[in-house]
Amino acid sequence: MRWTIVGFSALGLTIAYLDRAALSVAMPYMSKEFHISPSVQGVMLSAFFWTYALFQIPSGWLLDRFGPRIVYPVAVGWWSIWTALTALAQGVGSVMLFRLGLGIGEAPVQPANIKVVSRWFPRKERAFASSLFDMGQQIGTALSIPVVTALALFGGWRLSFVVIGVAGLLWLVGWAAVYRDPEEHPRVSAAELAHIRSDQGATAPAESVGANVPWRELLSEPQVWALMTGYVFRSLAGAFFLTWYPSYLLDDRGFSEKDFGMVGWIPALIAIGSTVLGGIVSDRMLASGVSANLARKVPIVSGLALSACIGFAPFIEINLVLMVVLTVSSAAHSFAGAAILSLPAEVAPSSDSVGAVAGFQNFGSQVGNLLSPIAIGLFLASSNGSYVGPLLGAAACSLGSAAIYLFWVRVKPVTPHHDLPADLTEHGERTTS
Repeated sequence: MRWTIVGFSALGLTIAYLDRAALSVAMPYMSKEFHISPSVQGVMLSAFFWTYALFQIPSGWLLDRFGPRIVYPVAVGWWSIWTALTALAQGVGSVMLFRLGLGIGEAPVQPANIKVVSRWFPRKERAFASSLFDMGQQIGTALSIPVVTALALFGGWRLSFVVIGVAGLLWLVGWAAVYRDPEEHPRVSAAELAHIRSDQGATAPAESVGANVPWRELLSEPQVWALMTGYVFRSLAGAFFLTWYPSYLLDDRGFSEKDFGMVGWIPALIAIGSTVLGGIVSDRMLASGVSANLARKVPIVSGLALSACIGFAPFIEINLVLMVVLTVSSAAHSFAGAAILSLPAEVAPSSDSVGAVAGFQNFGSQVGNLLSPIAIGLFLASSNGSYVGPLLGAAACSLGSAAIYLFWVRVKPVTPHHDLPADLTEHGERTTS
């Protein structure tokens, strides 16, 4: 059942990234209709991340307080409505308003998925499980290009936002029907529950360490700051693919709309497999006896270092070679993702604070996502549309993030909790009341 649950998490993240990436794909159409300059486009592309970042930490608290069964579908319903409302936009102001509403709704999605994995998987499976839900990021980004392009060509860019909004509303019905915590789920066997609880790692049962650790105590922990800062720099690099990537290929590299719709999704598609591979590598290293610190860091540092090859892009003249380089950069960036997403459960003081730690980490991610599109837009406006600076900056941020995870982040060795849940007998069967 745990694999079904993480599959629903992946689908939820897929829809979330369809929502947020739809604007970047639709932007070339919008800019013509509303006559938007590059600097204003940068502000519009970043507007989503303003509220998304602001609501990360409250979202983590809500998830620790009420759980993903309640918070996740409420969030998806909220963001689906704001996505559909984007079809009513009449200019820059209304687009930004709808994106701010979308950001509020999507804020709980990554902390919720991390919380789900911490509840449903033992430590030795968390990186792989995280890679499965994180695939939704690449799937949604990849789908946004052909889906939004096809809908825009068929019925205008407004139609794409309505279709994606409806998809979110359908998802929340399925989640409400399927999700329960492992101890409460009627389709979880005693054996699976024992497996899930056999190795909880850092997320020891809350009652043994005190539930709901205060935020000020978490903020006094250097590792929380390390997770936030590392993600800031990672997102400063990766946000290019979420925001300015379509405009770069269409406006700077001379791709036609048809060509872009055919090949623009390739980097995100390859990144799907890379995400899963990163999770497998990390968990296999952990299972083979390698320290948790090294097992998590190898895919993170190697992936981020390789993703810096994006800095070569502005100096490549052949578009085929360009797409290869961009694909390698995107795939390497994603290779690091699963291990990064497993870190909150490794450093959180209890299972009841995983959501809060994940919220702090994802806040750092959104600071990078917020700043990147604005900075790129301002640079384009001041450099006659040159992408040299933004792409070199993305490379530098990738290397900076790799250095932070290598030298600052420390995953503490934790003695696994091998005790079975109290309601299980020594034979792995549930006791009856």
